[in-house]
Amino acid sequence: MRAQLHIQNLKCGGCKATIINRLSVIKHISGVDLDLDNETVSFDYDTSHDLEKAKHVLSAIGYPIIGSDNKLYTKVKSYLSCEIGRIKN
Repeated sequence: MRAQLHIQNLKCGGCKATIINRLSVIKHISGVDLDLDNETVSFDYDTSHDLEKAKHVLSAIGYPIIGSDNKLYTKVKSYLSCEIGRIKN
């Protein structure tokens, strides 16, 4: 199955690199792609459990799904994740 999720705090290529790297290592998640303009991440997954795990990882690194809480500490996590993505990229 393929998911397309609208996420918060997506800003640049650093964010994109971090998200792709973090989701790509999850078992049963593949084909990760990001659209910066539309603030979406798309990927293939096997079960609803895999989808929920991906959502959890996105939130944990500061990119929660639109409609989820986006508190200050979540925004801070996204900035840190972004910087890590820039350094590794």
